[in-house]
Amino acid sequence: MNDVVNFNKAKKARAKDTAKAQAAANRAKFGRTKGEKAVEKAEAAKVVRLLDGAKRED
Repeated sequence: MNDVVNFNKAKKARAKDTAKAQAAANRAKFGRTKGEKAVEKAEAAKVVRLLDGAKRED
């Protein structure tokens, strides 16, 4: 015979798991320091400058 399942507890556990996954995604997306953001912005600017310098003029 199978075990009895409390649907309320199962629903809350599933919601807790999805909340943890969402929190982990937000930490990866928004959890950067000011220095890390500055470095990423500088690298993006460098790539733009490199690509603009490689363009041919008409």
